[in-house]
Amino acid sequence: MIKKGLITIFLILITTTFVSAETEMADAMRSNGKIYVVVAVLATIFAGIFAYLVYLDRKISKIEKEK
Repeated sequence: MIKKGLITIFLILITTTFVSAETEMADAMRSNGKIYVVVAVLATIFAGIFAYLVYLDRKISKIEKEK
């Protein structure tokens, strides 16, 4: 019972530390205008993944129709 409580407290402390660090980093990037670069890179990556999945789906559908 005590171990679960200690683990819970430890996880809460780690989570709050990471959230505050991420908030500070996001504020710094936003103030420098670099947050837009990060968003653009992430959007490009997700668009590439989406396009690749659509390509694979079409290719697999074509192979399934041949058989």
